[in-house]
This record gives sequence, C-alpha cells and structure tokens, in this order.
Amino acid sequence: MLVVVTGGSGSGKSVYAEKLLAELANTQKEQIEQNIYIATMKPFGSEGQERIARHRKQRQAYGFQTIEQYTRIEEAQIPAGKTANVLLECMSNLVANEMFDNGNHRSAQELMCDITDGIERLYAHCRNLVIVTNEVFSDGNDYDRETVEYIRCLGKINQHLAGIADSVIEVVYSIPVKIKGENLKIKDF
Repeated sequence: MLVVVTGGSGSGKSVYAEKLLAELANTQKEQIEQNIYIATMKPFGSEGQERIARHRKQRQAYGFQTIEQYTRIEEAQIPAGKTANVLLECMSNLVANEMFDNGNHRSAQELMCDITDGIERLYAHCRNLVIVTNEVFSDGNDYDRETVEYIRCLGKINQHLAGIADSVIEVVYSIPVKIKGENLKIKDF
C-alpha cells in the first residue's frame, strides 16, 4: 500500500504517519521483517539538530531502523522481497535537497521525473510505503524565482504521488482527513 500524508507545518502529520505505519506492521506481523524510517532532513544548525532529535525520540517506540538518505531516494538500502514497511519523511526536504544541492544542473522537469521514478523504484521493494509531504501552496506570499520553482516542483511531485497512491490523507490540526482511498483509522489518534 502506498499512502501519502500531507499537512501544514505542525499539523501532526509526522505523528500520524508513524502511528499509521506501526499499525500496518501490527496487522501484517508475519509478512514484515522491519520498519524503516528514511530521513531526508539535512541537520543544519541547532534548530535542525533539535528537530531531528525530537523526531528520533518521537519514533523510538515504533522500532524504526533509520536510514539517512538526503538525495537519490532510489539508492536507499531496503531489503528485497517486500518485507519492510517504509516511512519517508519528508518529500519537501528531499525535493529541496535535490533542487538546491551544489552541482545540480537538472531542469525542474528532469528533477521531477528523477524523484518520482526513484519513489516508484523504492515502492517496488516495500510492503507499505508512507510518504510525508508538506502543504506549502496556499499562503499567498510572493517569493523569489527559485522558491517559486521549488513550490511548483513539489506540487507536481505531490500530484503525481497522489495519483499513484492507494490513500491520501491530509492532517489538519491533528485530525486526519481522507482525501483519497481507504479511511485509515488509527487507534489513539
């Protein structure tokens, strides 16, 4: 199952995604060997370090193996045989890393194709893949050209992911709202 979880900053989407993946693992115990958390946030500055520490503490109870994969998501080391559940946190960091990494000479179109192809290759090795992404499109602010290009690229990638996903959930004020697919209820959420 491929699930996209979206929401604004501080909406509760990360906690929801972690609990969702843990619940999926509990219902498929005989088929799942491990839960993998792919972290895409580069640890910049003290605020970034604090956020990473908070997220690691938050997911300790779920027994995730963490893989730090800032770019080239298809290269993440996932066991063969669809025996792993994977949580990718988060698409907005991955897109920013790919777009603004030194030496990136790809067009936005090439970047979108590379990332969506990488996600589809990653998903081919997963039992379940839950992707967290951000809703950054409705603030109405004016941005510089590079930021606008980033927002458009992330938006197109999110559209692609929503199109291939089994379920899309938007978390609003810690309330999961089904956009597409099954209504994935989680205990204690």
